[in-house]
Amino acid sequence: MAITLSALLATPALKLQRVGTSEVTDVPVQWVAVTELENPKPFLSGGEVVLTTGLRQKSATSQRNFVRHVHASGALAVGFATGLSHEKVPAAFLDQADELGLPVFLVPYETPFIAIGKIVADSLSAEHYARLEHLLRGHQILAAALLGGGGLPQLLRELAAMLRTDVALSQYGTELFATGPAREGEDRDWHRVPVATGLKDRCTLAIAEPYQRDAITDYAQSLISVELSNQARRRASDRAVVGQLLQDVVRGTLTGSDAAARLGSAGIDTARRQCIVLADVATGQRRALRTLPLPGKYDDVVTAVVDDRLVIAVPESDGESLGRALSSYLHGAGFTAKVGFGGGYAQASGLRWSYFEARESLTRGQAVNRPDRLSLTSLLMASEDVPLADLAAEALDPVAAFDEGHGAELMLTLEKYLAHNGSVAAVADVLQLHRNTVRYRLQQIVDLTGYDPAVTADRVHLYLALNVRALR
Repeated sequence: MAITLSALLATPALKLQRVGTSEVTDVPVQWVAVTELENPKPFLSGGEVVLTTGLRQKSATSQRNFVRHVHASGALAVGFATGLSHEKVPAAFLDQADELGLPVFLVPYETPFIAIGKIVADSLSAEHYARLEHLLRGHQILAAALLGGGGLPQLLRELAAMLRTDVALSQYGTELFATGPAREGEDRDWHRVPVATGLKDRCTLAIAEPYQRDAITDYAQSLISVELSNQARRRASDRAVVGQLLQDVVRGTLTGSDAAARLGSAGIDTARRQCIVLADVATGQRRALRTLPLPGKYDDVVTAVVDDRLVIAVPESDGESLGRALSSYLHGAGFTAKVGFGGGYAQASGLRWSYFEARESLTRGQAVNRPDRLSLTSLLMASEDVPLADLAAEALDPVAAFDEGHGAELMLTLEKYLAHNGSVAAVADVLQLHRNTVRYRLQQIVDLTGYDPAVTADRVHLYLALNVRALR
């Protein structure tokens, strides 16, 4: 540690003598400045011991002015050398110093200024070396914690021990890890340090006050940044690979034992019931799904990205509770999201079925969407060889085009008609139309499509076309 003013004055070899009545404190000396200027203030930064012979201080006024300038600079004390310009410390000099509370000491003729400067410089050098040694040791501890298998949690525990306080790491508004019983957000003051990851993730390292500022925090910040960036890259790569695998299973190009084996290597045990949860976000946010971390308790689940949606496969799980937890997390992280889930089924075919249930449920547009079990639409969608897109386009494109050109709301009328089991009265009531207007619109649909929603077979056809169109 840098030598304090009291320790400097007590150094026997220097033979320094305190004069005046100002109190000497145990404040570390930052530097020694030798000056004969009448106003040295512009050249001082505070914390120095100022040494002078009083060469230019011939009058009481100049002596008082010198002391005032030195005090205003924030210097710790003034050392006045005798035997050169003055035989003793001038009375005006000393009176002004006592008045301002600036300590003064006498430097005897036989003590060169350089001896004082050397002692201060050596103490500063030793302190700097000790800080560097401490910092290097801290670097090694944090790096070993991160790379030794403990990961970020162990790194944060070591950092908390070094800073002697609690720390917490959060990302996307969710706490990833915190030390001790206290958590970020409780009634405590926290110093928050942003962590750059290359993502718009609001990643923050929070350190509980009070704590002693330490350069090790900067190094920890860098390690956390690198580790989270690496984790994001690994997630993006893994989700792309697993996404392609799930896409093959969903399309039916990978089935049976081959599908089970490859799903098993990806961490999905098809011998157990698997539940698929899908998260769909706004178009401008979909890229973030490749790297988005899940809350800590879901670290072990298998995730993928298929058709720009986040896919989560969870064994033996309640899809609705996971869906609600995921929805809450996504909205807290700033995403405009809707979540759907399927049932829990075993085998690769069951995983495929759960996926289609989850995808169909998303058409409801709620924050969390419950699936329809064993729906006819899901059954047809599970067969990739059924030309559903062509069916929907052939049946409904003429209606959509007519609506776009005339604002006729035929598509809306058809949706309400099917949703209300073919009741013209119910549709008229919901849309606030005359019944004859509803009948006229239904006739226009017949004319445009060739399908009559009043006929059961045609109604089923139009119902499937509407559901498929909603999934596109």
